[in-house]
Amino acid sequence: MKRKGSGVWYIYGALIFLALWQAVASWLQLPIIPSPGVVLVNLFHIFLPQIAIHGFYSMWRIVAGVLLAVMIGIPLGLCMGYFSKWDRLLSPLIYLTYPIPKIALLPVVMLLFGLDELSKILMIFLIVVFQVIVAVRDGVKGIPKETYYPLYSLGASFLEIFREILIPASMPKFLTALRVAMATAVSVLFFTETFGTQYGMGYFIMDAWLRVNYLEMYSGIIVLSMIGLILFGMIDYLERKLCSWQYK
Repeated sequence: MKRKGSGVWYIYGALIFLALWQAVASWLQLPIIPSPGVVLVNLFHIFLPQIAIHGFYSMWRIVAGVLLAVMIGIPLGLCMGYFSKWDRLLSPLIYLTYPIPKIALLPVVMLLFGLDELSKILMIFLIVVFQVIVAVRDGVKGIPKETYYPLYSLGASFLEIFREILIPASMPKFLTALRVAMATAVSVLFFTETFGTQYGMGYFIMDAWLRVNYLEMYSGIIVLSMIGLILFGMIDYLERKLCSWQYK
């Protein structure tokens, strides 16, 4: 399936959203729903002096949590998909813990690891890592056995099989799972940033809401949405580079 010009679709979607927002603001004429033009002007004026530091903290927490999940999730998923013993050993644990709503574990994580950066990064990790493990494992399990035979006959090592077959075959499902998990990760990050911190987009948005400053609140929502959109676009870019055969 070809998906070219995704940047154009992002712009097109943003224009439709802004048009709908403007229509709702013009219809209701309420201070709680300012027009997008006013919010964007306010965002331009306060971004560097006020919002940028909060956006940096939020981006750092997401990236750190995702990288930690990838570093642990990909090796586990590959081993579970390739070695049946690993799968039999770890699958019951994965399927027991995967359905648990991760946001419900926030009090436990904060009690164990405190209110600082570690607990927020761990929440992102818990959301992403299970989806990575399951996606990579299923991607490897879906490889036909005949695919391995040429490398086996040539005496390939596990690292060569890992590089030439397992990684390319599991990459599309891995990136799809990461894309799906990213939206949930951003939502949970917003919630975690309302506790025990003075930095982060969640803190900024809730602080503006409590101060009844709706322009700043909507400006923060736009920035948090842009963070999610940037991460989503980065995954799309990686997919086009690492899974180029899907676009031919």
